[in-house]
Amino acid sequence: MGAKNAVPDRGPAIATSHAVNNRPIIAVTCLSFEARVAAGPGISVLCGTAQRYVDKLESAVRAGGSGIISIGIAGGLAPGLSPGDWVIASGVVTDGVRVPTDNRWSQRLLSALPSAIYADISGSDGPVVAQADKRAMHEAHGTVAVDMESHIAARIAARHGVPFAACRVIIDPAERTLPPAALVGMRDDGRPDAIAVIRSLCQQPRQLFALMRVVADARAARTALFRGRRRLGENLSFPGHGEMQLTPSL
Repeated sequence: MGAKNAVPDRGPAIATSHAVNNRPIIAVTCLSFEARVAAGPGISVLCGTAQRYVDKLESAVRAGGSGIISIGIAGGLAPGLSPGDWVIASGVVTDGVRVPTDNRWSQRLLSALPSAIYADISGSDGPVVAQADKRAMHEAHGTVAVDMESHIAARIAARHGVPFAACRVIIDPAERTLPPAALVGMRDDGRPDAIAVIRSLCQQPRQLFALMRVVADARAARTALFRGRRRLGENLSFPGHGEMQLTPSL
């Protein structure tokens, strides 16, 4: 699972309308720059820690959202994945339950990003930062990446019977443990918190080298996100009406 899956080049994503019957696509993100990546015509973006916008996501779906996509960065779980590698989720696993993604939408994402890995990912309510914890999660579930938003979005999509997809870029590889300063650098609304990072560095100066490596990884992930987003098109590769394979309700 550590090596990239061999995905045939299916050519560019087929252009479709950005929403079904003018209903917006709901993009779930965590960081402010992820929200900027996801934004576009017909895209309703939610940003911040997932627990902050559960009610907003429920309301957006009930208001007529055509589908939900989780997009942004993720931690690597499978050995061999590097910062900037794209992962298209075939399903999201959390608490022993797997929610499949919409197959048609996922295939469209793969058409736009043919070098991406297509595999299950994990969802976690808290950050998974230690190398040993990443390895244990990968071995237990066979998942290749983890984030803190996809499982919540997947559950809500399944409950309401709307299409769900997830595409994530690796930021920290499985072989690394994140330093404390990397975990305090984000506010609940997704904006950076430089003061908290400086305070952490003052308390533990020896983490500076590890933090500099995280900054380099983040730059690679951010670049990959912006480049990949252009390939997905305005509609985030959302298929047309009648082509969807809806996720059964949980």
